[in-house]
Amino acid sequence: MSTTERDVTVVTSLVEDAVTAPSMHNTQPWKFVYSTDTRVLAVYGDPVRTLPAGDPDNRGLHLGCGAALFNLRVAAAHHGWSAVANLLPSSLDYWHLADVPLREAGAPEGELAALHPAVRQRHTSRFPFSDDRIPAGVMDGLCAAALLEGCRLTVPAAWHMDTVMELVHDAELFETASGAMRDEIAAWTRTGRSKERSTDGIPGYALGPRDSGVTAPTRDFDTQRSVRDRAATPFEKRPQIALLGTVTDTPADWLRAGQAMQRVLLQATLDGLATSMLSQPLEWPELRSFARDPGSATGFVHMLLRLGYGPRGTATPRRRVDEVLTIR
Repeated sequence: MSTTERDVTVVTSLVEDAVTAPSMHNTQPWKFVYSTDTRVLAVYGDPVRTLPAGDPDNRGLHLGCGAALFNLRVAAAHHGWSAVANLLPSSLDYWHLADVPLREAGAPEGELAALHPAVRQRHTSRFPFSDDRIPAGVMDGLCAAALLEGCRLTVPAAWHMDTVMELVHDAELFETASGAMRDEIAAWTRTGRSKERSTDGIPGYALGPRDSGVTAPTRDFDTQRSVRDRAATPFEKRPQIALLGTVTDTPADWLRAGQAMQRVLLQATLDGLATSMLSQPLEWPELRSFARDPGSATGFVHMLLRLGYGPRGTATPRRRVDEVLTIR
């Protein structure tokens, strides 16, 4: 096997791991281009997979692509390669999000490689979690993981937790009143109406049960009740939430936050935690600012992470690598 052939084989494997990352509504808004001459793997946002209603600034798209970029770094370390990302390398191409030169490393990045088993294990769980509290040492480790990517993960105090959950409820009301938002969510929810197997979006089997209470700490993608025999069950009354944020709010910050989010999610998976994400209050500018703890150094919140002990969730579909990877 030639060097180029070997490189292409490894790059294909890296992208297979990269695309397991979470993205808003599972839109998978990424593309990858590998240059065999320079051995650079470029990451692009896919303008066809934007969400004009829920993500008009493409902040969520950057978060998802940042998460995929982090998976790429983990997979490269697992293969003994170095993958140091250069963010936003072109001022002329808005969708060119990162360049990743790939080189065989002299010494493996052990901390990144250790996360690799979680890449395929991590799934978003829209199921109830138990009331068992996460040990302080585990939470400290997750906060340290975010810091390694230049971001802050904070656990809100009781009073701020109440505010955050109220924002989730307010966002649900905003969403109900917005036809554009409801239509967009419906367009990415796969409830079995089509006979074709989808490779993106949220499938019915991953929705989890309905909340038998007032406000679930997860988004209900099936407000039209298209999924038959979907059970209703109580969710945890005091969900364990952590806020991921940065000091400033630029596209580079969004990419860093996406990498930090994925690092936290992978570490949480290795720690035996189930995870899901709450972005609803952050999709409305009039609500997002209130998600921030005024006493925190974090200036802008990018994601609310729900953590706990419970079902890990199920894998959602992914597009084939040949649909997202171009080799030149």
